[in-house]
Amino acid sequence: MKKGKFAVQMMMVKGKVAEQGVYETMRQIHELGYRAVEVSQIPMTAENVAEFKRAAEDFDIKIAALSATIDPKPGSNGDNLTEHFQKIVDDCKTLDCNYLRMGMIPLEILGDKGKILDFVQKAESVAKRLDEYGIQFYYHNHAVEFQKYDGELLLDIIKNNSSKLGFEIDVHWVARAGVRPVEILKNYTGRIGLLHLKDYRIGVVDLNGITDRATYVQRVHNNIEFAELGEGTLNIKEIIEAGLLYGSEYFIIEQDDTYGRDPYESLKISASHLRELGYADWF
Repeated sequence: MKKGKFAVQMMMVKGKVAEQGVYETMRQIHELGYRAVEVSQIPMTAENVAEFKRAAEDFDIKIAALSATIDPKPGSNGDNLTEHFQKIVDDCKTLDCNYLRMGMIPLEILGDKGKILDFVQKAESVAKRLDEYGIQFYYHNHAVEFQKYDGELLLDIIKNNSSKLGFEIDVHWVARAGVRPVEILKNYTGRIGLLHLKDYRIGVVDLNGITDRATYVQRVHNNIEFAELGEGTLNIKEIIEAGLLYGSEYFIIEQDDTYGRDPYESLKISASHLRELGYADWF
């Protein structure tokens, strides 16, 4: 029977990496039952790459995907494919990783369809170049990709003007845009080897200290939260089954904010829910 593989998005535990180091953080992920990770927002220094490799071997954890931008990102010293292409390829090979993903479209080009099409062309070119090394290049969405340009969703513009570029669909951001995740997954059949699982929750509205209507409205209208799987309103089982049907290989647990809860605890809650849904053998 076909099945997928659950993974942890390391962005969730970047604070733990800063405190404990890569190796100890990976050991804790192993103890939670996870056997794959996607690496993002962790400096890929020579030391960290070596520690990821050692931990992957010692704890039988697959490095499912690494992350990089195409161009240098202002204010960031992270790897980018313009300046560090060979270094990124070498890291992928060292860590036996076949997926490389980018976090989102450069915000400064939003609103300019011509610049967006130029970006898509560049991303497609990079995807073709990486493919020569056996590495698949993927684009991760947020909610901004559901803006329309001449009646066409930005996400569809990226898809329809590329063929080699893959898509890492983040179901929380799809839902936040007002779209059913399973519909997007169906429309992106064969282009979605990576899928971000995170739930969608309406938080408790804090009315303390409100003395004016504008603040009241802001708090009422802006209380959407990221949530552990099973703690929100998304039909996680339906999403997982659709992801599997339409081509996803890795189902990556990500939660941008745990609102003071220890991220290991959040990962434990999500893992428990996935096991309750019948996916224990996907770990």
